Amino acid sequence: MAETKTELVEALKEAIRNLHGCGAVWVESVPVMETFQGETVWEGTVQVFDLVNHPTAKRCYAWSYLVDDTGKQKFFAVLHQGPIDSPQAAVRAAIVAEYRGKTG
Repeated sequence: MAETKTELVEALKEAIRNLHGCGAVWVESVPVMETFQGETVWEGTVQVFDLVNHPTAKRCYAWSYLVDDTGKQKFFAVLHQGPIDSPQAAVRAAIVAEYRGKTG
């Protein structure tokens, strides 16, 4: 079942609260397509949030996707820090982290 943008934003705010312990205010949606060696490895929309009372970051990039046909979602909420300075960089970092997690 598809969720509305409002439901998605609220679910991502909750994920940010759970992962980073702070509130978030939605700013914008940014389409991102990440490719590797000419192949698309991820394509979707990243939601950009300003953080409320986070000790080290002012912004967060968040998105989710369905893991499989069970309808379970995986949430990502990547802080704007260090080399993570855009939605594209956040997606790239998440892809690398997942790859490293799978390959040990």
